[in-house]
Amino acid sequence: MANKEAKARIKINKLLEEAGWRFFDNENGKANVLLENNIKITEERLNEFGENFEKTTNGFVDFLLLDEQGYPFVVLEAKSEDKNPLFGKEQARRYAISQNCRFIILSNGNIHYFWDLERGNPHVISRFPAPQKVKGYTTFKPDRVRLINEIVNEDYIVLT
Repeated sequence: MANKEAKARIKINKLLEEAGWRFFDNENGKANVLLENNIKITEERLNEFGENFEKTTNGFVDFLLLDEQGYPFVVLEAKSEDKNPLFGKEQARRYAISQNCRFIILSNGNIHYFWDLERGNPHVISRFPAPQKVKGYTTFKPDRVRLINEIVNEDYIVLT
């Protein structure tokens, strides 16, 4: 099992580099990938998830991708090749909230999901997004109140 996880991480490293993420400082800029970053989750944050949520107060983010200013931007949760990456969905959400990240990538090295916490559920991607592409997603801010209050009549599709 450890062998399958190691293979997945090697593939993920390569996919990150191909997308323009940097493990080391180079001529393109400072490193923007942190590995196994230790995080703490406060009691207040855990209480927001409700009674039935797993009560882990700390953990390690597999990959924490940073923005241009060096702040947490994307949480990448890695699973071994024999596991569906979606098994890490709630763990990744918890880490992302603790790091104030809106975006999550879930991957086992073969199957990848991109998840914008403000736009809904994870969706399958064929490759990892470049830092600038993820930055472009930040301009879209859904108006949750408007979406809830939108009246859907019989002619809704025609109007839109």
